[in-house]
Amino acid sequence: MCGSNMSSPDRVLRSVNPMTGAAVAEFPILPSAERDRILSAARVAQKAWARQSIAERARPLHKAAALLRERADNYARVMALEMGKPLRDGTAEVNKCARACEHYAEHAASYLAPREHRIETARSQVRFDPLGVVLAVMPWNFPFWQVFRFLAPNLMAGNGGVLKHASNVPQCALAIETVVSEAGFPPDLFRSLLLDSSAVASLIADPRIAAVTLTGSEAAGRAVAEAAGRALKPVVLELGGSDPFIVLADAEVPRAAQAAAQARCINAGQSCIAAKRFIVAEAVYDDFLEHFVTAMQNLRMGDPLDPATDMGPQARRDLRDALHRQVEAAIAQGARLVLGGAVPPGPGAFYPPTVLAEVGTGNVACREEVFGPVAAVIRARDEDDALRIANDSRFGLGASVWTANPEAAAWWAPRLEAGLVFINGQVRSDPRLPFGGVKASGVGRELGPEGLRAFVNVKTVCVG
Repeated sequence: MCGSNMSSPDRVLRSVNPMTGAAVAEFPILPSAERDRILSAARVAQKAWARQSIAERARPLHKAAALLRERADNYARVMALEMGKPLRDGTAEVNKCARACEHYAEHAASYLAPREHRIETARSQVRFDPLGVVLAVMPWNFPFWQVFRFLAPNLMAGNGGVLKHASNVPQCALAIETVVSEAGFPPDLFRSLLLDSSAVASLIADPRIAAVTLTGSEAAGRAVAEAAGRALKPVVLELGGSDPFIVLADAEVPRAAQAAAQARCINAGQSCIAAKRFIVAEAVYDDFLEHFVTAMQNLRMGDPLDPATDMGPQARRDLRDALHRQVEAAIAQGARLVLGGAVPPGPGAFYPPTVLAEVGTGNVACREEVFGPVAAVIRARDEDDALRIANDSRFGLGASVWTANPEAAAWWAPRLEAGLVFINGQVRSDPRLPFGGVKASGVGRELGPEGLRAFVNVKTVCVG
């Protein structure tokens, strides 16, 4: 799912606390006339912004970073109340957004520098010019980071943006718009559109939108790609994942098991790059399973406003219930329940850390993206078998390999069908490095120089 968007059945967007099930706030859906005005104003603002130098673009982005750091605790509380993220995780997320702003403010000039070439008697240059206003369709699971990893590079590239955020995090969407405004960016260059998912296709078709980026479910990605294709507009899609976490026979098992629990339960398991399939060499399978179950048991599930909480609730009750149905299906298909697997009583959307052992590769826990704190532990005969199992998925986002062999990267990296490969480390995103997947995990790249140039006109200029 990768934080799939949610359609609203009526004409308001509701912010609902997943800890209690109580409504926090309601916001009216944007009227069509106001949406039209915003799109026109954004296009005018972007044309003027494109004429600014990179140094001039960088100044408000540095200010945005400072505002994010000043307000990190406040924004963490908003995330806790809207989608259940523990406070320390929310604070870390906002600070990561600040680092991304600073990175692009400092490095955009080199990333966008024209490349000089000489062709026969002509002097030629390749330029990277902005495209226009980019539509971002973003999910609830990292409601600040997902937006800023699109926003910071695109503003530095000279583009504008409009955000259609997930329907259950409207307060996060408005907070981000406030940061951009108060940082000193031109009015209307970036706006949050409080709309439900039914508006996305018409936004993509609108001639004032130049490109579209989506982080979300595989189904949402296919729909956006189809709409963008009809409109002949460039698209970046960051979709679901079923990331393999491969533990080889020579791995340091206790360390790998502790990292595995963290990698599976980050953001209550609601992360596209959370490890989901734990592929373990037969020689260390039982030892790993014992350590892994202990590490999962030690995670503290509770109120996201409590600083001691490691893992909050799922973002919505319907998502929690769908997750439990996947667990029941996995058990029916032969998986052995070792830990968790029961819906806790009470109003919150909680689901406990859950471990399924002896999972077959045809099991639903392997074939589908399981978007919650549920781990499928799979037995592999040897390295070749582990590689086969890892690549036997329609997804290809991240992968991690745990081994004592320092040369393992040279063998594993070219063979794993994934956009990110980590050896003895958890898969993570970094503004300095490109991020994205292959197969059903998406199209294109965010972050790094490649992400900054995702929505630019790569323009050839020849002077005779």
